[in-house]
Amino acid sequence: MTPRTHLPPDPTTVRLRAVALGFTVLAAVSATVLVTDAALQDGFQIWDAIRSGLILVTTGWLAWGAALALMGLWPRKAQAAPALTTTPRTAVLVPICNEDPVSTFARIAAMDGSIRDAALDLDIVILSDTRSQDGQAAEQAAFRMLIAETQGAGRIFYRNRSDNRGRKAGNVEDFIRRSGGAYDYAVTLDADSLMSGAALREMIARMEADPGLGLLQTLPRIVGAQSFFGRAMQFASAFHGPVFTRGLERMQGATGPYWGHNAIVRVSAFAASCGLPELTGKPPFGGHILSHDYVEAALLARGGWKVKADSRIEGSYEEGPENVLAYAKRDRRWCQGNLQHIRLLAAPGLAGWSRYVFLQGIFAYLVSVLWALFLISTVAGTVFAPEPDYFPDAYQLFPVFPSDRTREITALVLGIVGLLIMPKVAILVKSIATGRARGFGGAARATGSVLFEILLTSLLAPIMLMFQTRAVLQVVTGQDGGWPSHARGEGALTLGQALRSSAWIEVTGLAALLATASFAPTLMLWLLPVTLPMIAAPVLISWSSQPVGGLHFGVPEERKVPRVVADYRAIHARWRAGIEDRKAPVTQAEPEGRHVPA
Repeated sequence: MTPRTHLPPDPTTVRLRAVALGFTVLAAVSATVLVTDAALQDGFQIWDAIRSGLILVTTGWLAWGAALALMGLWPRKAQAAPALTTTPRTAVLVPICNEDPVSTFARIAAMDGSIRDAALDLDIVILSDTRSQDGQAAEQAAFRMLIAETQGAGRIFYRNRSDNRGRKAGNVEDFIRRSGGAYDYAVTLDADSLMSGAALREMIARMEADPGLGLLQTLPRIVGAQSFFGRAMQFASAFHGPVFTRGLERMQGATGPYWGHNAIVRVSAFAASCGLPELTGKPPFGGHILSHDYVEAALLARGGWKVKADSRIEGSYEEGPENVLAYAKRDRRWCQGNLQHIRLLAAPGLAGWSRYVFLQGIFAYLVSVLWALFLISTVAGTVFAPEPDYFPDAYQLFPVFPSDRTREITALVLGIVGLLIMPKVAILVKSIATGRARGFGGAARATGSVLFEILLTSLLAPIMLMFQTRAVLQVVTGQDGGWPSHARGEGALTLGQALRSSAWIEVTGLAALLATASFAPTLMLWLLPVTLPMIAAPVLISWSSQPVGGLHFGVPEERKVPRVVADYRAIHARWRAGIEDRKAPVTQAEPEGRHVPA
């Protein structure tokens, strides 16, 4: 029987949420008290009130992230994978739009081999939204190579829909409506996803063992990164990611996340619960829902289905952006999608935690604007502060000097830095103590990678703050960012390319530094960690995009390459070599009949 109302959280989940929220409130209030106390010593002004309010919210945000890590430091009990005697009807869905078909279809070939090695009988369905004739012809040519490689006729299908409303979410919905009745489960992937047959087998078995489970999300590990930026993200994903995700799993309970790919859904639950409305009005706040995955998870939970994530499932992979500009381009779309959720906060019937997840996603971008406003209000408060009165009493013999606020400011800075760095240091210490660091090259190399990753992210943080602030301002002023395709596999950036895209950040940083030097010189030292990276933005963006050797940011997947990843690379290299040898694209139309089964 299909559940109808969302499930209440269990007592353990409630206690963990209370602890995390309590820690968050304590840290936020402590930071606010420091700022307010320092301001009261010289007379509380409007700028001090603004600054106190901003530090309350921004510190709370940082503390919440730290709470996730601390909650995830202790591993969950091992869970034996349920037995799977027969394969239920399952489709692996690969939505694509203007992707490199050779890379995408080579991944599918590798996954198909791994699926057969795991003794699974699954269909793989490529759902194309590509509109250009040349793009469709390239996909059809790659599909023929895929069928020849895998002998997959009858189990691997390709279709290109003529009406691509709703983008990726609409693409999946179209499949569910037309062909979903033929399947019990659907595994959703991205074009750069890779999943082993063993991972798929475990996911299907978990769904079979729990009839109330509507969606199971894995934690994809980034593979194949080449640049400083890409390899730092790859390391953070492998080293820190499982711990943060484990904390998230504990606090979300059965109202877990969906990240839109590398997950499995129960088709009947998805079909009954996840029809997405088109929001009234024009984009960016109206139109199709961009960040559909969060909404679909909330709708499943509203229907009474469990939505869970499990970072322990091995064999789930994806690729990541190789430079800051590629990341910012993708982040712009996420920003618009998350801010669009403002209109869904009061949607009827949602679980309270689903609304809280929406709120977190919204603040993930608003917090950049709030930090920028905090810096501006800090400078403004210093500039417009009243002149000190050294002789407040009429017959005073000795002057009264203004209180030195260095102690409070230092405590605040150390507290904020601690919330940012403490979780990563705790993860490092725990990994060394348990031997987990051996997979990352040993204690010394793992320590070096963590410290270098902290340094790199600290340098790039002001640059990302500027990109996110601009994205928020564009959305709130009605500028639609559209749905740009991912630039997967992009190469290194020249200094000129970086300069053209970040000169405005450089100019803003230089102007902020000069203004501070002129009007609030006492703040110069405190603002240098923010303004100097902004001034150096083109250099940092270009430098961090350059390829590096495998000794930097080593991860376990490089010490022992997973079979499905190795197979993909071999197939991709062979196909590329064959195309280069032919020197001519194949444009023959795809024959009728090799399409999604009705």
